[in-house]
Amino acid sequence: MAEQVGAPGGEQGCPGAADLALLEQWNTLQSGFRRLTDQLLADVDTQAGIAPSEFQVLWYLLTSPDQSAPMNQLAATLNFTTAGTTKVADRLTDAELIRRQPSPTDRRVVFATLTPQGQEVAMAAALALAGALRDRVVTPMGPDAFAALADRMRALDPNPQRPCR
Repeated sequence: MAEQVGAPGGEQGCPGAADLALLEQWNTLQSGFRRLTDQLLADVDTQAGIAPSEFQVLWYLLTSPDQSAPMNQLAATLNFTTAGTTKVADRLTDAELIRRQPSPTDRRVVFATLTPQGQEVAMAAALALAGALRDRVVTPMGPDAFAALADRMRALDPNPQRPCR
């Protein structure tokens, strides 16, 4: 049975010992995951020369149908602002990794599409991330523990999405 919310001294509105322990566990999970993600994306940047935001866009496009997506969908899915998405897309376009083209059916919609060079860079970056995951996560945890953790997180995801189609 869960402990009632309340401070040890009986103050209402303050978390009790069980809630404090639960909150500390959550803090450990989310802050540890954030730091690990930063390390993994830094590894990708070092090995493939792709900044984290650029890798997120390239990976999303690589795993999208026709390796293409509307810019507004890209922004919403990756949780980028419209301006942030445009900035990243500008850099990727300048590097000839994506091209932007208007929708043939709705001139208000612009699609971002991987170029052949973008496909190569995205695959190199994905392989760099896979190697970093093996080194930093799978080896210390073990493959079975990592797979079990991924399964549990998938079960908790309020909006599950398939990474590859």
